Amino acid sequence: MTIDFLPDPTLYPFESRWFDSSRGRVHYIDEGDGPPILFCHGNPTWSFLYRDIIKALRHRFRCIAPDYLGFGLSERPAGFGYTIEEHARVVGEFVDHLTAEGGLDGFLTVGQDWGGPVSMAVAVERADRIRGVVLGNTWFWPTDVLTTKIFSRVMSSPPMQYAILHRNFFVERMIPAGTARRLSPAVMEHYRAVQPDPDARRGVAEMPKQILAAHPLLERLGREVPAKLGGKPALFVWGMKDFAFRPGPSLPHMRASFPDHVLVELPNARHFIQEDAPDEIAAAILDRFG
Repeated sequence: MTIDFLPDPTLYPFESRWFDSSRGRVHYIDEGDGPPILFCHGNPTWSFLYRDIIKALRHRFRCIAPDYLGFGLSERPAGFGYTIEEHARVVGEFVDHLTAEGGLDGFLTVGQDWGGPVSMAVAVERADRIRGVVLGNTWFWPTDVLTTKIFSRVMSSPPMQYAILHRNFFVERMIPAGTARRLSPAVMEHYRAVQPDPDARRGVAEMPKQILAAHPLLERLGREVPAKLGGKPALFVWGMKDFAFRPGPSLPHMRASFPDHVLVELPNARHFIQEDAPDEIAAAILDRFG
């Protein structure tokens, strides 16, 4: 299944590019010149989430942002399970493809929400190519927070799966709840239009199940991220009003995993920090890695 939607070039002024992975066709953008940055999104978002950060950084960095299969403008392939393991494998394949074409050694990873585990799963397999790590309002270890476990079970229940698939619950309710500022109708339409029907939303519906189902992968990342990436310079950009990844339970684990870190608090930002504080995030990346 392909998505028939043309983004507004005033909001998303980027050239669409395509990578034919072993599992399906991946949409991505590749903007600017300089040290490369890989931007990994979460749920139910896509590369559009990073648009303002990329506009601010593309004069100094090469900004690469894929849409996972099942998200954004990427394909919804038959037989794809939409597990985090599968997403990480496809993004890793994409990274290796760009590396083979030249110029992707020494890259930064940026991950928020599920982009944290995906970017870290890609990075631990390619630690020699990683220059540094940027993480915000995310995690990469098995959750021990009771509310997060309850959230996963509730969102995996038949009534909520119906709401996600048939009423686009994650776009219509979770994005507004996860942003401190009211998004314009045009911006909301860019999240809505790439999830037009239940078939298109299977990836979105699977991700909350993965909070518990991806335990083996998260357990491995909990060990391997500090071991293989812990010596890398890190930047944490944290929305301090996030209901999902509160700083108290999350940041100590981050700090312990990356001793060489800088923390930038985003005092008014909620979960979708790229919508609430894009200028602050771009400035923090420039300060840390520019």
